[in-house]
Amino acid sequence: AVFPLAGVVQSYAWGKVGLESEVAKLVASSDPLVHIEPDQPYAELWMGAHPKGDAVIRDNRVGQQTLSQWIADNPGCLGAKVKDTFGGRLPFLFKVLSVNTALSIQAHPSKELAAKLHAQFPEHYPDTNHKPEMAVALTPFEGLCGFRPVEEIVSFLQSVPELRALIGDVAAEQLERSVSDDPRGVSAALRVCFTRMMKSEKKFFVDQLNMLVKRISQEAAEGKDLSGNNGDLLLRLHSQYPGDIGCFTIYFLNLVRLEPGEAMFLGANEPHAYLHGDCVELMACSDNTVRAGLTPKFIDVLTLCEMLNYTPAPSSSKIFPATQSPLDPSVYLYDPPVPDFTLMRIEIPSSIKLYLVSAVDSASILLVIQGTAVGTSTAAASEMTLRRGSVVFISANESISLHLSSPDGMLLFRACCLL
Repeated sequence: AVFPLAGVVQSYAWGKVGLESEVAKLVASSDPLVHIEPDQPYAELWMGAHPKGDAVIRDNRVGQQTLSQWIADNPGCLGAKVKDTFGGRLPFLFKVLSVNTALSIQAHPSKELAAKLHAQFPEHYPDTNHKPEMAVALTPFEGLCGFRPVEEIVSFLQSVPELRALIGDVAAEQLERSVSDDPRGVSAALRVCFTRMMKSEKKFFVDQLNMLVKRISQEAAEGKDLSGNNGDLLLRLHSQYPGDIGCFTIYFLNLVRLEPGEAMFLGANEPHAYLHGDCVELMACSDNTVRAGLTPKFIDVLTLCEMLNYTPAPSSSKIFPATQSPLDPSVYLYDPPVPDFTLMRIEIPSSIKLYLVSAVDSASILLVIQGTAVGTSTAAASEMTLRRGSVVFISANESISLHLSSPDGMLLFRACCLL
């Protein structure tokens, strides 16, 4: 089967508002009857079978109302391998995110840790699955990801006395000495420093943060260069989350800037936070997030500090490469080191008027970012008009022919599971 879907919009406070949001623009383009509220945040568009946001089937010839109902009644649509491996469930959730203010400093547990956390604290960790994520920028996108090279952290320890005060001289000097050490010594020293900072007493770190913000604000007013203390980002995060320990994490974590089409992959135990921009995101089906700052939600500093991967690496290494498909030059694959999902970016040039979205042995979800076409398929009840914001479910081993009608080609993203 092949049928159109309506994704579910989630209005979280951190989302971009009105038509500043890529989520809102996509929804409005795909359905002219939708009214976009100018001051409402349109944070996420969920395209999948998640119980908290189950996509609605937009085809009145299909008996089921939602995607999860359809998959439950037709598990063969997943493809034999996917059905057997993931117990008859769609193994991924596909999203669009429009981020206006920072999302929490967080990491996602491995499967082993998820099972343990769920058994101990089921109200905070609702399932036993891991939650790897892939984000591909639709507009220039900023996030924090992974620990910076130690040399950068040490230089902040020297130029930001308030940070050093939180960590203490003993731990700071251990990190400074570790630069010439073997990687294990570096990771151990980094763990001590980060944990000391995250566990520092609230009144103490709020005082230090206020001193730092005051000092940097004065430097900014005097027109000084703030790059040595990451001042611009500190002031921005502090304005969003005043008095939050998460503001200090910018001295430990890489600031990663993605251009449209560039990606970040967030595996288990990788510290990260999305800061600003629009992206498509593909992730395993789980709600397990361990948070430690920049959030009003439940914070679990001890678990986070214990689980993190303390291997420093430059920010450039956090950009996940897409590989052009040897079978189809229009397809770029983002294939992460987890079985749950693969993402394809499909760029159809304007010279091509007929394009085949080829069959794969997995259910997939197709999202149109730009361009228009009429889609036909032996598995669809009728032809479908595809435009910006259209979402289509494609059963395993089904294909769609696109008859392009836009002069400037098309850009599509396709989520699937290639086992």
